[in-house]
Amino acid sequence: MNESAKVDLLSIFFPMWNEEDYVERAVRAAEEECQRLIGIGEIAAYELVIVDDCSTDRTPEIADALAAADARVRVVHHPVNRGLGGSIKTGFASVRGDVVLYTDADLPFEMLELGRALRVLRHYEADMVSAYRLDRTGEGPRRAVYSFVYNSLVQLTFGTRVRDINFAFKLVRRRVLDLTQPVSEGSFIDAELVIRAQRLGFHIVQIGVDYFPRSRGVSTLSSVAVIRRMLTEMRQLRAELARLAPAAR
Repeated sequence: MNESAKVDLLSIFFPMWNEEDYVERAVRAAEEECQRLIGIGEIAAYELVIVDDCSTDRTPEIADALAAADARVRVVHHPVNRGLGGSIKTGFASVRGDVVLYTDADLPFEMLELGRALRVLRHYEADMVSAYRLDRTGEGPRRAVYSFVYNSLVQLTFGTRVRDINFAFKLVRRRVLDLTQPVSEGSFIDAELVIRAQRLGFHIVQIGVDYFPRSRGVSTLSSVAVIRRMLTEMRQLRAELARLAPAAR
């Protein structure tokens, strides 16, 4: 154990559904960066958690093989599909680290950005680092328009200051997770975490990162069913927020 490390245990978790093309690459990239961070004294130890959301392809098999080969890799299997929100909540409940990162299996950013985010978290005494995409042209016009409208709606409805609220790069201190406890089962959970953290008075810092769009598989985040569920969960959270007060720091 490196006693001078800034983070005792870093947890990274990946919500996955049918990600056989990406699961091993995601874990290897995280391992490589975590080993680098140990070497420079940024972290003392790490764990990688895969949340398998009842995949129907080879994702569970590949994930289990990775965990069998390395004790720092763990897999949690959902017996039924729970969607992105359910998978992220399982990840929050399963990780043990004092700092937690969650992201998608297709690695929408270069994992080297993690080291930068950890430094920002420390130097600016932040509770959360939320990244935004510097160039979104690679994801196509439909997704870009959908994301702009969604971010604008969240900003207007909840007064958020986060510019890319649904991007899966959020580095969070354990106390934020303990107090926010998001409840969304759908894709709104990304926004809900930020909204609750902001309402509770936590310090959120944003950084821009290069974006690498998915090259294999299909994203479902802009489907009609997903959007309908997000809007429903937005209404439910808005009704609840009047009872939230800033947390004691």
